[in-house]
Formats: sequence, structure tokens, C-alpha cells
Amino acid sequence: MNYGFIGLGNMASAIIKGMVASEKFDPKHIYGMNRSAAKTEALALSHGIHACDTIERIMATCDVVVLAVKPQMLPDILPTVRQHLRKEQLIISVAAGKSLDYLHEELGQKTTIFRVMPNINAVVSASTSCHTSREGTSSAHKKLVEEMFETVGSIMELPESQFSIFTTIGCSSPAFTYLYIDALARAAVREGMPKQQALEIAASAVLGSAQMVLASAEHPMTLVDQVCSPAGTTIQGITALQAHGFEAAIHEAVAAVVQRDQQLRQVQPK
Repeated sequence: MNYGFIGLGNMASAIIKGMVASEKFDPKHIYGMNRSAAKTEALALSHGIHACDTIERIMATCDVVVLAVKPQMLPDILPTVRQHLRKEQLIISVAAGKSLDYLHEELGQKTTIFRVMPNINAVVSASTSCHTSREGTSSAHKKLVEEMFETVGSIMELPESQFSIFTTIGCSSPAFTYLYIDALARAAVREGMPKQQALEIAASAVLGSAQMVLASAEHPMTLVDQVCSPAGTTIQGITALQAHGFEAAIHEAVAAVVQRDQQLRQVQPK
């Protein structure tokens, strides 16, 4: 089975890297093309995949085709994809905001299509991803999609109605977390600690906290209470965060991303 990627940005490059590193996917069966020929050749050289210069070649060669371009670029490439689409091909879109209805309208109602939402942590094989497809999609196709994206982290199936929410807490939230880590480190610098040391400590603490939430049966607020001793230091920080609208800011950020994702879902006029 051959796998083709249309678009070789950060996400596609991370997925290809994960697939090859897992040794479950032979790079000889992976094809990629990008608007930048230099980028295509560089990725082919580093991972041993095939470099392609046209969508037509991807479509003619590959059984599974991953649409890894930005959402606003889909209207430019989908007519060519549809023109050369074969009945048995599996299409995977990782474009935010473009629904299954939109993709099926553009590529045919009988085409097997998956939407997958990974996040940037795929670069270090730690993505949190989700997938969806139309009712009746075969379990074999679902297994194949999950095997592909398990090479860069974890993946779960979700109804498309929850994709806008997932886009925020699963895909945009790493940027929120990076911002939080940087803020912690800068606060430590203000108190006298070197920035690099502060970054390492903050990032390690965030990683450990995430592992604690996943491994523990406790509610996160119960864990907060466990850290906050009466009249101690941590409770002072918690009340300061609450007083300055920490939780409210997170709610506003989530709402803003959901709103933008829903705007992207609007079908482009023909």
C-alpha cells in the first residue's frame, strides 16, 4: 500500500517522520509533494520517501492520500484531486475547519474520507489527535488511520460535532501551554533565575502535572487542593491567578478558537 502527502509543511513532515521511525511503514511506499521543490527533495532525502512534483502523480500512485495543505488552499487543489480520484482510494484531510460534508461535496459522496486533527506535538511523537468519518466506514479503514497517527502520539474517534471543541483543547492548547511555560520562566527570571534553567524547570513541571492528571483517578481541583497547604505558598499563587482572571481568560481563548473554526467550516462559494 502506498501513502501520499499533498503538502509537506510541519504537520505532514512530522507524520512522515513518525511513520518511518515506527518501522511499520516502509519509506519506499511513501510519496510527498509540495509547492517548494526544494522542500520536497530535502524531505525525500532525509527520510527516504519518494519526491513527487504533481498532484497527478500522487493520485496515480497512492492508495491513501493525505491532504495536508492549509484550509484556504483546499479549493485550489480539490478539483485536481477529484479529477484523478480512483474509487478505492482513501482520503485523509488534516485541514482545520473543513467538514466532511464540504469534503464529500468536493470529492464525491461515495469517496472514503477521514478528517483527522493532530497537533503540533506530533513533531516529538506526542500529538493528541482525533478522527471522524461518515457512518458505515469500515473498521479496517479506521484501524489504518489510527495506526498511521499512533506513530506520532495518541488518537481517538470523535463525532464531527465535537471537532470545533477538540480543535481548541487538543490542537490550539499546546500554544496556550507554551505561553504559560514561557510566562512561568519569565517570572522566574524576574526573581533572579537564568531563563534556560527556568524554562527546563517549568516545562518539566507541566509535563509531570499532565502525567499526574492522566495517571491519577483524582479530579484536577482535588490535586490542586493537595498542593495547597493552609497558609502556605501555593495557595497564595492560586488566589492571585483567580483574582486576575486566569480561568476566565482560558474560557475566552477557547471560545475564540471555536468561533474561528466554525467560520472556516463555511463552504466556499463556487
